[in-house]
Amino acid sequence: MKPTVLLDPSFRRMKEIFTKNDRERLYDIANVVWGKDRPIPAEKVAKVRKEVVAVVGSDWRYGPIERFPRLRAFLEVSGRFPDSDYFDFETCFRRGIRVLSCAPAFGPAVAEMALGLALAAARNIPAGDAAVREGRERFGLAGNIHTFHLYDQTVGFIGFGGLARALKPLLAPFRCRIQVYDPWLSEGFLRAQGVVPAGLNALLGTSKVIFVLAAPSASNQALLSRKRLERIRNESVLVLISRAHLVDFDALTQMLYAGRFRAAIDVFPKEPIPKRHPIRKAPGVVLSAHRAGGDAKGFRGIGRIVVNDLEAILAGHPPQEMQAAQPEFIRNLGPR
Repeated sequence: MKPTVLLDPSFRRMKEIFTKNDRERLYDIANVVWGKDRPIPAEKVAKVRKEVVAVVGSDWRYGPIERFPRLRAFLEVSGRFPDSDYFDFETCFRRGIRVLSCAPAFGPAVAEMALGLALAAARNIPAGDAAVREGRERFGLAGNIHTFHLYDQTVGFIGFGGLARALKPLLAPFRCRIQVYDPWLSEGFLRAQGVVPAGLNALLGTSKVIFVLAAPSASNQALLSRKRLERIRNESVLVLISRAHLVDFDALTQMLYAGRFRAAIDVFPKEPIPKRHPIRKAPGVVLSAHRAGGDAKGFRGIGRIVVNDLEAILAGHPPQEMQAAQPEFIRNLGPR
């Protein structure tokens, strides 16, 4: 008899995240309950909860974990670990329940956008485009006075998790020296990855391009305070690609208006961005509406890694592709 899996991806849509092949694979390995685009009714959960061995969902909305005596895994499809009041990570850790995030599915797309934003800011591509359209263009050297090449630059990564590890190989052709600030990782590990461990202040003061890649936590809110932002060199570029949680956004906005440095931003404290927020008209910044990972290929990647890891779990093997919740990390999580 196939194990019972509760499939409740809403707000995601089934066709958005599962190819026909991945959906067929899922139904081949499990007795799938629900599998629709709207949330499963509570009465249907009540009928199957004692048999459910895995839940695939956008968040936990099924009451206390204890109601699911056979649960072995929760595989989330939203891109963040569950933050429901009912979801008890400690119970999961104690019972050996796997808690897995689909965040790695977005890694390649976000890394590609991070590189694109860095190049756009470094070479002043949006301003050059606007100048041509408005008849203000300058050709050759005159149009490149405030630009720089990414080649052979010192680059800083704030955080060296999944996003950073997807971005690192994309920078290889540019021969960048990559220095990393990540208090969660040892110097030995970082050096083994081919990057240079660095203190945050030193990284900010010596990097030509700074990528903000860390996941938000209770300990890194406004990590880039006004005082720390002031360490960034005038000719440098700050690429904010993970979460605005890590930056004093008001200070960042003011510094951009002052021409202190340039930036490329894909994430904001409040989304959509308020219509009158000054960042919309700030000079020296490339803006993107939190779309780095929001493409069709990334969404289909969710279904692929969910089915791959679910297949492994049901066969008694460890999952390999999704991000596993670690006790030390979860206990330090901030807003998600």
